Order: sequence, then structure tokens, then C-alpha cells
Amino acid sequence: MTATIKINPYLSGNFAPVSREITAHNLTVTGEIPKNLRGMFLRNGPNPQFSPIGEYHWFDGDGMIHGVHIEDGKVSYRNRFVQTRGYCLEKEANKPLWTGMLEPPQMDNPYGPLKNTANTALVYHADRLLALWEGGEPHALMVPELDTLGSYNFDGKLTSPFTAHPKIDPVTGEMMFFGYSMIQPPYLQYGIVSSQGELLKTVPIDLPVGVMMHDFAITENYTIFLDLPFTFRPDRMQKGESPLKFENDTPSRFGIVPRQGNNEDIRWFESNSCYIFHTLNAYEKGDEIVLIACRMNATTVLGEATEETEESDIPHLHEWHFNLKTGEVKEQKLCDLPSEFPRINEQYTGRKTCYGYSGKMADSSEPKFNGIIKHDFEKGGFDIHHFGRHRYGSEPIFAPNPDAEKEDEGWLLTFIHDEGSNTSELVIIDAQDFTASPIAKIQIPQRVPYGFHGMWLAQ
Repeated sequence: MTATIKINPYLSGNFAPVSREITAHNLTVTGEIPKNLRGMFLRNGPNPQFSPIGEYHWFDGDGMIHGVHIEDGKVSYRNRFVQTRGYCLEKEANKPLWTGMLEPPQMDNPYGPLKNTANTALVYHADRLLALWEGGEPHALMVPELDTLGSYNFDGKLTSPFTAHPKIDPVTGEMMFFGYSMIQPPYLQYGIVSSQGELLKTVPIDLPVGVMMHDFAITENYTIFLDLPFTFRPDRMQKGESPLKFENDTPSRFGIVPRQGNNEDIRWFESNSCYIFHTLNAYEKGDEIVLIACRMNATTVLGEATEETEESDIPHLHEWHFNLKTGEVKEQKLCDLPSEFPRINEQYTGRKTCYGYSGKMADSSEPKFNGIIKHDFEKGGFDIHHFGRHRYGSEPIFAPNPDAEKEDEGWLLTFIHDEGSNTSELVIIDAQDFTASPIAKIQIPQRVPYGFHGMWLAQ
């Protein structure tokens, strides 16, 4: 009888890592790149440098940045590992030194129980590019070289982890962030960085139990935290259960605090049990705070799906209204199509937008996008840009036209992988002619694995 070998889907196909760091100039372009599009498209993602120990989760891989530089129609590409302490220690040892999040914590690991992989997202603030991972400090990178300068702690003022999804106010230039601990109180810290890059303050926010909090949102005057029932309870370990579990019977809580406020100023609003990985935006409307995010009934991200949960972790774009005067909460689904990795024109962060964009989920057991959805919040409804057969993409990033007079004047950029030809390209889509074919396709000289979050860094 032949034994069945289980293949980890996140180590095969286009989820599999690439080993080479390359630099390539004068890339082939099909179509025409807009003259006003000058800058660098960047995307982070997991890319283990060695075969993992034990069972590998997609979140475990070392961070690798893929960058496409566009200037006057000329295009170059480079990819670089984020050289974290963990990456360098493993490179020196020529083997992996840490297990992943599906394995028991290595409390006796001489290098520490966790490895900061810096593999999740990127932010550019105060003339500094940072690679982010929510369990630890950011890492500063050179632009456009993408070489790692080292970990960055804001001149020693950062004493908590730093979210993978900080928010920058486009008017004040302030950057809001948070850090969470699932194990040790205070379970949440809230911080503000000035437009010049100085960490001004960090304040504790009380939570009843440690939770996995991946994202949050800001408005012009408020910050919104997501206390969702994906909890860490050590007493479950004594029963032989996983300490991290989604609690279907526990309500979701949304904490709204004035931007310069603290734990004494926060107001909590309860809603139905759910999980949110990513918010699209939030804004103020009279007495209400409006939040738009991709909502799931539950999450099985760190465990096997069961018959009870296999349909519950499908994300859909939702909207919440929190009335600061009456305490009322209203919630509604905005789109019936499953989608994730929502983005906006970030010149409107914290303000009301007419449009939003999200990756259209493919009918697949893996998290893959087969198109982009453009949501129209004024008229209602949506349009779809389809990638084509056997073609799957990454997060849609909006690059505004510098001469824009309207919110959607600009372009959407994303990496596409053609699983038929095993080739990758960067596509540029006119956001106002959204359903048309891309106006330009840039051939990437090596495969770009599926990854996490990106950004457009205008020249």
C-alpha cells in the first residue's frame, strides 16, 4: 500500500519561495505606462530561506520585498530578503532555527521563542521605508535598493510590538499605530508618531483578555480598535486544547477613542461575533463613526476548518455605524462577492470616500484573487476587473495621478501570476476605465510568489 505524501500548499505552486535575489533593468512593457506614473511599486510577503521545521504556515516565511521602479517609461525590478536578526542567524547556521506558528512555542530556544520575519506589510513615513510584522519592531530599508538598514525602534521609544497596518493621516502627517500582546497585560498599546517621525506617546488600552488584533482604523478625530473574539486563554492548554481559539458566542467589541485620548476616554460598542483581518477605511458622519471592513463570521486561520466553520471564514465587505450619542450600532453587508485586502486612495484615509477596491476571492482552497472589485459607495454596486483564466493577483494598490481632480483618477497596480505559463507580471489598470484590459503589463524576469501587502511610493 503506497503512503500518501501530504504537500503543503504554501510551499508549492506560486506560493513556493524563490531563492534568488536579482536586479534587472529595462524590463519588457506591453502597452504604455502613463507619463505621470513615476515611483516604485513595492510588495512584501513570506519567503522562507530554508525548508521549514515541522508544519509550515503561510505567515511563517522570511520577509521578501519585490520592487518595480518606474521612471520616464523605463522599468527595473529587484527583490531582497529583509535581513532581520532571525534571517541572519539562520543564514549563518545554514539551517532553520525556529518552528512556525502551527508548532508549540520554543520557550527553550536560545535565540528566543519567536522570529521577527518582517514579512507582512510596508509603510513609508517621515522619509523612511519600514518593513512590518505585528509581533515586533519594524525594519528600515534603503530606497530604491531595498537593502536592510536594521531594526527600527524610534530612537528607543518603541517599547511594544508595532502593527503591520499603521495609519497615516493625509492632512496632519501623523502616523497612528498599536501593538498587542496575547499573553501579558496590558494587552493593547496605542501610539502616535509625529509627521517628522518622532514617537510622541504610547498609552495602554485595557482589554479583558488577549486577542489577535491585525488591523484598526482612524477617522479625522478618532481611532477605532477591534476587540474581536479570537482569544488567547492559557487555561485551555490545561484541558489539552489550543490556547488560541475563535469564540463564536462572544460578542465583538469596537473601541472608539479620540485621537489624542487614552484608556479613560475610550467607548466600547458591541456587535455580533465576527472576525476582521483588514479594514478599508473609516470616517465621521454627524454623530456617527462609519467603519468599512472585510468581515467573516469566524476564522480558522490557525487551525483546520470543521463542518461548522468551513463556510464561516469567507470575507465580505461590511459597514458599521456607531452612534456616539445614542450608543446604537448598525451593521450591513455591502457586497455579496467574497473579497479581501481592501484598499482606497490613501489621500482620503479617515475621510469619506466614493470608492474602495478589494481583491476578488477565487473559488479555491488557497487565498487567491482572480480579479479586483471596485466598490461604488455613492451609487451602490460594484464593477469587476477580471484577471483572466489561470491568472491570479495580489492586493490592489491605488497610485493617484499627481494631477488628479477626482478621487478615482489614478491607477491600480498588482502583481499577476499566470499559472499556465508560470510567469509573473505587474499590471497597471486605469481606475476610471476599470473593466478594460490593463493599459500596461510589465514582465517580471522571475516568478513573484503570492504574498501579502504592498504600497506605491511616488517619486
